Amino acid sequence: MEIKILGSGCPKCKTLEKMTRELVEQNGISANISKVEDIMDIMKYGVMATPALVVNEKVEIKGRIPSSDEIKTVLSKYMN
Repeated sequence: MEIKILGSGCPKCKTLEKMTRELVEQNGISANISKVEDIMDIMKYGVMATPALVVNEKVEIKGRIPSSDEIKTVLSKYMN
């Protein structure tokens, strides 16, 4: 699973990254997590409001900080 956190490095973006990393670790999910901060790269996803959570190149959540349960639900769609 490829997970990307899109955001410029603002507090909300950092919160989403931290929450996602913790959830992946706590649930033993095999995933590569990367942070995308370049505005041109973020715009390629059609995201105008950050933070955003991208899983396997699909934008799942954008413009807000989701709950831990919502992140877990999104990630579970991609687990075998």
